[in-house]
Order: sequence, then C-alpha cells, then structure tokens
Amino acid sequence: MSINRFTIQLDEIKAAYAAEPNPTLEVRLERIGRIEQMIAANEEKICKVLVADFGTRHSVESRLLEFQMIYQACKHVRKHLKEWMKPQLVPTPGFLGSSYAWTQMQSMGVVGIMSPWNYPVQLALVPAITAFAAGNRVWLKPSERSSRTSGFLATLIQEYFHPSEFCVSTGGTEVAESFAALPFDHLFFTGSGEIGKKVMRAAADHLTPVTLELGGKSPAIVDSSAKLKDAAASIVYGKLVNGGQTCIAPDYAIVHPSDCDAFVVELQNAAQQQFSNPEELTGAIDEHQLARWNQLVQDAVDRGAQAIPLITPTREIPLAFTPVALLNISEDALILQEEVFGPILPIMAINDVASTIRYINERPMPLALYWFGKNKEVMQRILNETRSGGVTINDTLLHAAIEDLPFGGVGASGMGAYHGKAGFEIFSHRKSVLEVRGFFGLNLLSGTKLARPPYGKSVERLLSWLR
Repeated sequence: MSINRFTIQLDEIKAAYAAEPNPTLEVRLERIGRIEQMIAANEEKICKVLVADFGTRHSVESRLLEFQMIYQACKHVRKHLKEWMKPQLVPTPGFLGSSYAWTQMQSMGVVGIMSPWNYPVQLALVPAITAFAAGNRVWLKPSERSSRTSGFLATLIQEYFHPSEFCVSTGGTEVAESFAALPFDHLFFTGSGEIGKKVMRAAADHLTPVTLELGGKSPAIVDSSAKLKDAAASIVYGKLVNGGQTCIAPDYAIVHPSDCDAFVVELQNAAQQQFSNPEELTGAIDEHQLARWNQLVQDAVDRGAQAIPLITPTREIPLAFTPVALLNISEDALILQEEVFGPILPIMAINDVASTIRYINERPMPLALYWFGKNKEVMQRILNETRSGGVTINDTLLHAAIEDLPFGGVGASGMGAYHGKAGFEIFSHRKSVLEVRGFFGLNLLSGTKLARPPYGKSVERLLSWLR
C-alpha cells in the first residue's frame, strides 16, 4: 500500500470525524461495547490463532492476560466515563469579578495505534478503548510478527466496525514506516526502544503528539527482610508467564550474596511447581526469538556465567527452550545490556541498599520495578531514590492490572501513560475556557477594560492592587 493510499484513507477517516467531532456519551459507550462483544463472541477462535502464532499458549493465559484486561477496561470506562467528560470549574482571580473559568475535555481526532506481538489482542484493543472513550476515531497497525492473530483481529474489526470508525492495516516494515509518517492527531506506539525512536522521528515531521510504551530492564529487588520462597514464586510467575515476553516482566533479580544459593533453589521449586506442564509454558513467538534466547545464554556462559535450569524437561514433551537462571554474569555480557524478553533470569549479587540503588540508577530508567521485603524504611528508600514507570511491592505485574493506576514509562522506558482516566486524558485535549463577566454584573468593570490604554493613574492603581 503506497503512502498516497494511506493519505487518502486518513483523509476519509478525518472527514468522518469532522462530521461528528464530539460524539455523545452513548455513542462512545456503544463503540466500546462492540469491542467487548467482539471479544466475547470469539474467545475460542482467538485462542486458537494465538496458539498458531506462539506454538504453545494455554487458553487460560490468553483469557487472563488478554481478554480479561479488555473486559476490565470496558467495565471501568462504562462506570466512569460520564464523570470524566464533565467540565471542571476552576477558580478565577478577584480582578476578574464574577467571571467563570473551566476546562472541558475535547476529542483530538484520529488516533493511530501501533501494537506489538507479545500481547497482540490486549495491547491493540485497550488503547483503542480509551481512544474511543475520549471521542476519537482509531486506525490500528498490529504487528506482523503475530501475523495470524493480527490478520484475524483485522477481520473481526472489519466485521464489527465501519472503517471510518475503527480501521486496521496489516503488513510489514514498509507498512509500519508509512503508517508512522501519517499526520495523525495522536500516535500511540507499544514496542522496543529502537523502533520507538524511529516512530518518534517519523511523527516529528507533522508534530504529531506521541505516546511511547517501551520496555527496559525492570529489576526485582529481594531485600534481606523478604521471605525467599514467596519472592521466588512471584518472580518466577512474572518472568515465565507468556514465555517471559512481557514488557513489565522482571528482567533481572538483585539478591544479597548470602541469599543467592537459597534463592536459586526456591526459584527452581517455584518454576517446577507452576510450569511443570510444558503445555502451560508459552513458546517463543518465532524462530528468531528462540535463537536470540539461546544466543543470550550462550554469550553469558562463554563469559563465565553459570546457567541453572529452572525446569526439568520431560521426555514426553520436550521444551524448545528450558528456562534458566544465570549467576556470576560478566558486566559485558549481552544479557545485561539488552532487555531479556524471555524465560531467562539474570541474578545480581549486591551487598547493600545503597549499592542496589546506585546499580539501578546507573542504567536507563525501567518500565517497572519490583521490591520484596518487610522493611518499610528500605522500601521507602527504594521508592524515593529510584525512578521507574511503575512499582509492585511483594509481587510482580499487578500494578498494570489496576485501571485507576496510570500505566506508562519514564525516560528510556517510554513517555505518556494510559489505562483508565489516564488513557482518556492522554487521548483528549483539555481545553481552557474563560467566560468574562464584570463585578456584580456591571459590564463597565469587566475583563481588560481597566487595563487598556491610554495608560494613566487608573492603570497604576490597578497594578498596585494586583501586586
């Protein structure tokens, strides 16, 4: 598809938006309701195409981490959208007399969404839900790496929506580059930092505002006050669910040197308990991803690291890749430079809180941070002295499941946040409005009249009063 065809298509969607620039509450909720109906009616089929993409992906995992997030977003919007749409009065200074000031949320227009392959349904539709809540039209470009799911999702959306409401374009790199270069009213991207930079450069030509949901190396800090068994169980789940292909998965663990051996044992126990059934361990999205996991482990081992399997494979159903923990990792190993995005857990042995904070702060700011322990003073130091997109204490992943918590990164892990009201706000323009009225209804003293030239004593008195 050429850039000219894209431009024509965007013009058509913008024309439809111009005919209905501020849809009613009922229209917005009806569109969101159609997304909910679309997923509810096709859960089983979507689960099958997800398996076709990942090779192995349990239906419970898809229902929990894809569909439930969508249902939860729809439910939250239905409950709160009427309140979010209300104008908000703000106070006015005394010199403006009886004037009124308020802000009102206005839709932006057409929102472009570029979604990733790791959660190809949830991460395509949850941003769309909040964009519809804000009154916008949506154009989606799903990832080509999850080609079967992206294609099926495109077919469903075409069935439930007119293209001027919710449009989808599938395709590879060329399509993505043309898509990012379009003059959207807002462009939302979820993916890697490297691709995020390209998206931002393309959007800059039109001064298109962007939201970037990236990733990074999210630490899991196991304090000496933590119960190792509980921490290990939570970290294993966060690391291995979806085969580790989660942007907020704990990327590496920080443990006191004296706890390392016991922690590894607890990791193995937890992994074996949770994921002993190979059919419940999601596979790599493709051969390229699988090769990358093997490369990261081999590179670390070649540089002196110790690789410890977390799961004992069975003869009946061998694993394409066995999840591992890594100890004694060289600082120049690739796995400490790149986001892991797989079932590999580097373990860093660090002695004290100050060194832990310094280690995290010397690296790009992560999308998530996890802390395990009971020492509230240490917990507060971690919260105050590190920066990350979000935090879950004594578990993993769950802060992203709270609709009232904004979800987004900081620095290298992204810009802007969505989910719940934060999503409604990021896809809206907060318009400032002032209705000028005089004192006690007297037009003589209203607005700028006292400040207008010719300047004389009355303006001098006004300046003294304002001071």
